[in-house]
Amino acid sequence: QVQLVESGGGLVQAGGSLRLSCAASGRTFSISGMGWFRQAPGKERAFVAGFSRNDGSTYYADSVKGRFTISRDNAKNTVYLQMNSLNAEDTAVYYCAAHRLVTNVVLTAPLQYDYWGQGTQVTVSS
Repeated sequence: QVQLVESGGGLVQAGGSLRLSCAASGRTFSISGMGWFRQAPGKERAFVAGFSRNDGSTYYADSVKGRFTISRDNAKNTVYLQMNSLNAEDTAVYYCAAHRLVTNVVLTAPLQYDYWGQGTQVTVSS
């Protein structure tokens, strides 16, 4: 099993920045890729950003491209999501997720992920 714990959420003004962290523990060697998702009230969980451990490739949702950056610290088993130029539409609960499937592409569907964190709230005030 893999455990994921997110942190770093909070309240920020429009135009501001936040950095989310996701610490992985347990059988981390089984992780092939990780991603960030978000879910706003009344909406389905949506892909934000992710990477494939196999080749290091990253992929972003169009809505965050150029504003968000996913990165990782392998020594700390931690993945980050740097979020800049935040706007009200970014308000959501953000989830970290990991999958075991070995692939050269970044997976974007929630059902493709095996492990999930508890989520961290990000609220952007306009």
